[in-house]
Amino acid sequence: MSNPSDHIKQLVARLPEKPGVYQYFNKQGEIIYVGKAKNLRRRVSSYFQKEHEWLKTRQLVAHIADLKYVVVDSEQDAFLLENNLIKQYQPHYNIMLKDGKSYPSICITREDFPRIFKTRKILKGVGEYFGPYSYGNTVDLVVELIHKLFPIRTCNTPMTAQGVETHKYRLCLKYHLHTCCGICEQCVPADEYRQYIARAKQIIRGDAREIARQLESEMTAYATRMEYEKAQECKEKLDLIDKFCSKTVISNTHLGEMDVFGYDEQDNDVFIAMLHVRNGSIVQGQTIEYRRHLDEPKEELLAIGMMELRQQLGSTTREVLVPFIPDGFDENMHIHIALSGDKKRLLDLAQQNVRQYKQDKLKQADKLNPDQRAARILGRLQELLGLQKMPVFIDSFDNSNIQGSDPVAGCVVFRKAKPSKKDYKLFRINTVEGQDDYASMREVARRRYQEIIDEQGEFPDLIIADGGLGQMNAIREAVEQQLGLHIPIAGLKKDDKHRTNVLLYGFPPQEIGLKVTDEVFRLLVEIQDEVHRFAITYHKKKRSKRQIASQLDDIQGVGPATKQKILAHFHSVRRAGTADKEEWIQLLGNRLGSVCYEYFRANLTP
Repeated sequence: MSNPSDHIKQLVARLPEKPGVYQYFNKQGEIIYVGKAKNLRRRVSSYFQKEHEWLKTRQLVAHIADLKYVVVDSEQDAFLLENNLIKQYQPHYNIMLKDGKSYPSICITREDFPRIFKTRKILKGVGEYFGPYSYGNTVDLVVELIHKLFPIRTCNTPMTAQGVETHKYRLCLKYHLHTCCGICEQCVPADEYRQYIARAKQIIRGDAREIARQLESEMTAYATRMEYEKAQECKEKLDLIDKFCSKTVISNTHLGEMDVFGYDEQDNDVFIAMLHVRNGSIVQGQTIEYRRHLDEPKEELLAIGMMELRQQLGSTTREVLVPFIPDGFDENMHIHIALSGDKKRLLDLAQQNVRQYKQDKLKQADKLNPDQRAARILGRLQELLGLQKMPVFIDSFDNSNIQGSDPVAGCVVFRKAKPSKKDYKLFRINTVEGQDDYASMREVARRRYQEIIDEQGEFPDLIIADGGLGQMNAIREAVEQQLGLHIPIAGLKKDDKHRTNVLLYGFPPQEIGLKVTDEVFRLLVEIQDEVHRFAITYHKKKRSKRQIASQLDDIQGVGPATKQKILAHFHSVRRAGTADKEEWIQLLGNRLGSVCYEYFRANLTP
């Protein structure tokens, strides 16, 4: 097997675990293979992880110099996009269809009284085509649905309006079977027939909400009148509409040719993606990255990126979809924001691709330079709180007790956005009687920073209280009023479901809302979870030792030294109660071990 280059290894490591299409390029920049994948990373990495049996596959891998990919919503989308790209570029290593067979489409003929049917041939001037669809069954269901809903003619007779007026045609059996409206002998008005066609287009384009509502109303009425067979027919039609409405976004030739853009940014890095759509199918995709040096607005950056990408991909199409209106665009272009339908889904797909590209770039940068990630997150936290110094060194406190018993507290330390476990501190509450979280927090904060003062150590850049205003005030009283220190203090406020949702800072505190996807929010939650875990683990251990110690005081012959030996060995009451006799004898000898075993068996086990 040919060993992949470092460039290829880095590209594969950044691939998302999502459905999509990948393209392999040779050293000359030519597409040599196009493939689809349910999981892009897993599929592409498989090419470079084993010795392939087939010579052609080994040759392909040996010629891969670069790769690109496009993320899509589903395997069906990947299937269609792969087909479109293979037809467009005809890569050397892809299997070509020699029989000309392609995916089926739906045709509405250009006649006075149009027909609607499934076809695999696209003939210019014959009609308007919708598709292609990767599953023939989907087309069959749609055509069947249309003919069940609307009595449109299915005969191949070249029918004209003049021929109908002159009574050139005759009714066929399908009229008598009530599957055709009999337009050939003017059994329905021409305008009504055209209305059938218009509504059929609604179904094909997926805009069937109004028709579905009508069917639901009819179904309810039939069921009320106990006409269950007709109600079932309506239900089946509704099911067909539902199946069709889940169709792929990479379809519908009526969309024509257009460029679709996505935009995202992270700090000063700007990412712009472009999908080039032809006859409703994505045939090209590209993403570029800019570095913002001044305070350029996003509208200006999008305009620059659009011009660059259109030039790179050689696009001159006038219709352009954008997430927002750019600044200074070409007036000859028809630029708009799609709000619904297939165009909106294409715009969403462009946004998905640019977000994925951004995530891949950030992950790669973080992997190569972890300090860069920490600096980005902590710089953002510094900006949010208005701190004079980046909070590289963070302390966080939490209390743990059960109704005031065995009160303890923990302090975890994060350095450069990572836990520094060697600096963690545990505290037994010494001066507080009963359950008083605020007093306990004051004691712990005072002891923590008095120790640093005594040892002339380093103070944190930020203190985070695992709680709201009360915890923050308790820490401030200890730090500022008792010790005369000035350290920024923040708090994490929870909602009524005990989920962190707001960052508090300042006195009086200001609420700083954060999205759950924000890197700063994720860091704060990580700190909160860690300090809670650290404090509660210590509390459980201390409570368990107290419980076993109190039990040991009742056993005759167990003194302080023996008690410590038992505590060090078992750690918990449950562990001591489930130990077998041999373990006790091995620990304390035959006589005392047997006494302890019998005691715990009598008091702790069922």
